[in-house]
Amino acid sequence: MPETQGPEASHSSRDTRYTKNLARSSDSARSWNSWLLRGCLALAAAVLSTSLGPFGLHGWFAAGAGLAVVIAVIVVEHRLKRSASSVLFGGALGGILGALAALMVSGVIAQTSEPGPTKSFFEFAVLLGFGYVGVALGASKFSSLKTGPLHALLGQTGPPAVPADGKLLDTSALIDGRIAEICEAHFLDGPLLVPRFVLHELQTIADSPDSLRRQRGRRGLEVLQRIQKLPAQEVRIVEDIPGQTGEVDHKLIELALRFQAKIVTNDFNLNKVATVQGVTILNVNLLANALRPAVLPGEGMRVFILREGKEVNQGVAYLEDGTMVVVDGARRLINKTVDILVTSVHQTPAGKMIFGRLDERADPALRQVAAVGRSERSDRPARPLYPEPTE
Repeated sequence: MPETQGPEASHSSRDTRYTKNLARSSDSARSWNSWLLRGCLALAAAVLSTSLGPFGLHGWFAAGAGLAVVIAVIVVEHRLKRSASSVLFGGALGGILGALAALMVSGVIAQTSEPGPTKSFFEFAVLLGFGYVGVALGASKFSSLKTGPLHALLGQTGPPAVPADGKLLDTSALIDGRIAEICEAHFLDGPLLVPRFVLHELQTIADSPDSLRRQRGRRGLEVLQRIQKLPAQEVRIVEDIPGQTGEVDHKLIELALRFQAKIVTNDFNLNKVATVQGVTILNVNLLANALRPAVLPGEGMRVFILREGKEVNQGVAYLEDGTMVVVDGARRLINKTVDILVTSVHQTPAGKMIFGRLDERADPALRQVAAVGRSERSDRPARPLYPEPTE
């Protein structure tokens, strides 16, 4: 009998809605505080520029110059907020080391007999060059160093190590289950990455009071355990990014954008939204559609009977891609082109095989051939329909 939701379930759903509303109001308050702080910064920059008059500017032109500087600062802030703590720390450390190296080189340049403008040019060029190289190398190489204590000091147990060839698994792909067969067939290279929030969502679904949702959640966890047991498949649990908020789909896209990873899913909406944002999607449903048989049972096709089959009154034809077509009742039609109806399609490790029978509606003359074939089969003991593997 289906389970009904009692008072505890209604209280749980009410608490969930209250928690979501509270989180939304908290996010809104933080957003208003950020814009208020930026407004104060813009006002202070405009007043300071008007009073100082940089570059000989006065009045509104000076205020515009100050606002331009604030806009540049806000753009830089927006870009840096999307970077991990390890990237920021590595860039800052590299910039400081680059500036120190530029200072030492500038000391050597100052002792030369070159004119003053030339020395100034080289000093500024060295400062900019070493500073840029230090920031770029520090941001890109710092995350690969073993800096566990430093990450603990920054409030992280370690940076979320996401390889360049990693694939992020969505909740829908795990619940669907076909990803396990794809992994067993070795069609996915690189490690599979399961974010911590995806595991949390699976656990929430598995603990749902609805029996159908609970079954789906448990199926997703079982599929994940099945993939983890594959000896040739690496599965990693990725920790959440500190301060990351929003729905699971939003977090997944943000994680994929930050680490240039691909997403494995069969969620249509997530597929569209992620594609618009430039994330590569591996859709299980699209893969299944691409691998579905070219013909289906009941469809008609025209083939050339090349030789007789192993069984009674069977003829064998081949498609252009080499697929073998076994036609029942076509033994007397060798070296002829006939119309057939597909009865079944079998996919084996050795390839695909199509079984069919003569389409008597397309050519009435085939009725007599088919009737003769049926009479011949009735006089012989039944044998398996499948041809030998050497066929």
